[in-house]
This record gives sequence, structure tokens and C-alpha cells, in this order.
Amino acid sequence: MAYTTIDDPTIYFNTVIWSGDSSSPENITVGFEPDWIWGKSRNTGYNHQLFDSVRGFGNDKELQSNITAVQGGGTADQYGYISGTTSTGFTATKGSDGGADGYGFWNESGRTYVAWNWKANGSGATNEDGSINTIKTSASTTSGFSISTYTGTGSAATVGHGLGVVPSVMIVKRTNSTGDWLMYHKSLGNGKNMRMNEAGTEDTSSAPWNATTPTSSVFSVGAFGETNGSSDTFVAYCFAPIKGYSAMGSYTGNGSADGTFVYTGFKPAWILLKESSATGDNWFIFDNKRIGFNPESYYLHPDTGGTEGTTDKIDILSNGFKLISSGGDSNASGATYIYMAFAEEPLVTSTGIPATAR
Repeated sequence: MAYTTIDDPTIYFNTVIWSGDSSSPENITVGFEPDWIWGKSRNTGYNHQLFDSVRGFGNDKELQSNITAVQGGGTADQYGYISGTTSTGFTATKGSDGGADGYGFWNESGRTYVAWNWKANGSGATNEDGSINTIKTSASTTSGFSISTYTGTGSAATVGHGLGVVPSVMIVKRTNSTGDWLMYHKSLGNGKNMRMNEAGTEDTSSAPWNATTPTSSVFSVGAFGETNGSSDTFVAYCFAPIKGYSAMGSYTGNGSADGTFVYTGFKPAWILLKESSATGDNWFIFDNKRIGFNPESYYLHPDTGGTEGTTDKIDILSNGFKLISSGGDSNASGATYIYMAFAEEPLVTSTGIPATAR
């Protein structure tokens, strides 16, 4: 049985959904003060919007997972942005557009929205563990999540992540100029990466991570512009698995409606997955709020600004998730997929209470 140190995952990760009403400012209740907010309109083709407490909030702080734009280059100043956080959530503010579109990214009437929220440790402080001192690092060793900002050197270097254990996933984005969203995933190893803004296969370049596996204190970057360009600024989101709360790994699809089962040790609240062995397949995000029962058929693609899809389906179970689509982007026969998942509740609590069935 999978015991945990986190009996209530919703104090570190939570999904919220709402319908827009064209009011501003709009306070969205999460249940805690979030440090990383990833939002998307569900029924409109707007870009994803990502804000964090380390880079700060405002109309020039957005990043967008489906495009390579510079920080602040995604028109949030016109169509709405996160202006700050509260002790229980965040505040969405209207952009400068005079019409209804001024609310578009976060709170326009007739639109539905989702935001995925993670807790780290506030605005952070300098971390000097690596050869590059971070500008700031905000780390929760309890939940295995950290946010770091740093300035690149253009040559091989290390960056402190603050987790105290080895991260299994790292997502790095250059913020002062355009660049892809590069992901390190333990299942791919230190000589490969994935680009979260693209539907491509794994990239076999060893330069982004300097062909070096992260340690319990630092991750490595090579002489590579999109993770370590000289004088460029970067943000890194790092994740370590916490038993009963989060899991990162891989699975092989079987092409059947009675698909592959992936054990996580908890009932998932959020799942990110992507085929790594072939090109052309999108990234997927499933969560436990947008439909709330099995089969879980509502998903969004982090690499596109498209509306919510319903073609691929999964079942969320008390101890993991099961693919129930016969092929496609999530369960092609013989294909390899990477995933990252966070818990709704552990399979078994720290006091031995089992999870409820879905």
C-alpha cells in the first residue's frame, strides 16, 4: 500500500473552474495562495496563460505554453491578466481592450475557464547551490515543487533548485526573448528533451542538460541558448515525486479500448501526458474537475490554444489511471508516453485510511 506524507493534496495543488461574468477585478478561490497559476479558456481558442510568484504578477508577466513568446509578449495587457494573489486564490484583472475581449483570457461572459494551481514557498530567495546563483528560488520540499529564475552564462553550469531531492521533471523557459519550453523527464534521461509547445518527438540533443542527470541540489545546463543563453533570463519549474501525492514516469500504449493501466499510488487530480516515441501527437492535460466522473473525456492541449477536446478518454482510479481510447494520441499500440500526475487523494493516508472509489 502507498502511504504518504500529504493527506490533503488540495493544500498544494488544486484545479478550479468557473464561468466568466465580465467583472474586474475577479477574485478566484483556489483554497490556498498559489505560486504557479496555469489558466486557459475552455471554450475559446485563446492561448494558455502562466504566471508565478517568483517572476511576479501583472500585465507584462504572462508566459504561454503553446507559443515561444517572450515574457509579456502574449497580449495579456489587452485581454486580461493575473494582477496578484490572495491568501485563498488569485485576482484576475481586465486588460486595456475596451470591449468584452478585455476580459477574454480570464473572465469574459459566455466563456468557461480552468486554472491549475501549485503551491511552492512564496516569492523566494537567492539559491547559491549551483555555479549560477539563482535570482530567486521558491521551493516546497514537502510537495516536491520549486520555481527558480536565473541568468544564463552561455557555458556549462549548474542551477540550484531547492528541493533537497532529485527532480524527475524540469520545465525551462527563456523569458527575455523567444524560445521553446524545454522539458527534462527522468524517463527520457539526460541526453534528451521534449518541447512542451510542440507536438514533436523527443529531441536527442544532449546540450540542454549538458548530458548530466540532476542531483538533490542542482540541475545542469549546457552551452545551449534555450536553457543557458549568455545573459538571457530563465524560469525553471522543477518537480520531484512525493509518495501518495505526485508521480512522474512512462508507459507503453496497447492500442485497445481496454488500455494500459498506469499505477501512481493515488487517485489523480491532474495528468499531463505526451507520446515521446513519435511526432505529430499533442500533449494532453486531464483533470478531475472539468467533468468529474469516468470516463474523463475533457482535455486541453498545452501545445495549442485550441478549445477543449473530447476524443481521447481515460478512467481516473483510486490508485492511478487507465487509458480507454483505442490508439490516437494517448494509447497507440507500442508507443511510449511520458506523464506527470498529482493527487486528488492518496491511495492510503498516513493513518491507513484508504481512498474512496470514483
